[in-house]
Amino acid sequence: MSQKHPVIAVTGSSGAGTSTVKNSFEHIFRREKLTAAVVEGDSFHRYDRDAMKAAVAESEKDGGHPISHFGPEANEFEKLEALFKEYGESGSGSTRLYLHNDEEAAPYRQKAGTFTPWSSIKPGSDMLFYEGLHGGVKTDTADAAKYVDLLVGVVPIVNLEWIQKIHRDMNARGYSAEAVTHTILRRMHDYVHYITPQFSRTHINFQRVPTVDTSNPFIARDIPALDESFVVIRFRDPKNVDFPYLLAMIHDSFMSRPNTIVVPGGKMGLAIELILTPLILDLVAKSRSK
Repeated sequence: MSQKHPVIAVTGSSGAGTSTVKNSFEHIFRREKLTAAVVEGDSFHRYDRDAMKAAVAESEKDGGHPISHFGPEANEFEKLEALFKEYGESGSGSTRLYLHNDEEAAPYRQKAGTFTPWSSIKPGSDMLFYEGLHGGVKTDTADAAKYVDLLVGVVPIVNLEWIQKIHRDMNARGYSAEAVTHTILRRMHDYVHYITPQFSRTHINFQRVPTVDTSNPFIARDIPALDESFVVIRFRDPKNVDFPYLLAMIHDSFMSRPNTIVVPGGKMGLAIELILTPLILDLVAKSRSK
């Protein structure tokens, strides 16, 4: 659907190459002089850090279904849907920030791991840009995907995703290997039911596939670099995609299926900008003509 005020969502696991994607979008917005209202998925978690730890512990009592940040028990999916709907209609809506660390929390004089108060998006933005876990989420009670004009998936194959999580949680957060493994297992039900189905709803998927051995992610000594990967780019509707242009512009790229182009990992940022810039400009042009 094309709304009066476009909603663009990048959905995928943290560490999936999201920094490359975020940088590419920032380049597009800066180069095309577009103002985006940026919304982070963590803003729509239901619990702050301390409350989440307590909620997880409570959910695991007596062998119960463990909750996770992937699933509905720990997120405000209805509020996310409401934001996408309201922004599409009016160019505004309610959001907040999740303060990940002391540096982010300091300006608000709050504790790390807490939320800022809800506030309205300032008027005048050209689009809403969501980046997080649930841009295309759909449950029995919420359907955020319905209000997204351009839904982009960024997902590594699952072994690479685990390697990235293990390294981040052990090295940056000081968790033990056993604790990280437990978290991966605890989140698996929600991952299967609420994360992966989104990638069937996306307009375009960018999936990073390593070209090195990741068969046992629990003993991998380092995270495969972009240059040790291919990126598989799948288009839901390939009819209007200029594949000859992309193949000419992206060295060593090739097509693996009629709706899929494969590019070297180091060219991921270039591919994102070449593919998404005209789509974003088209959405903005249509919104300004309404």
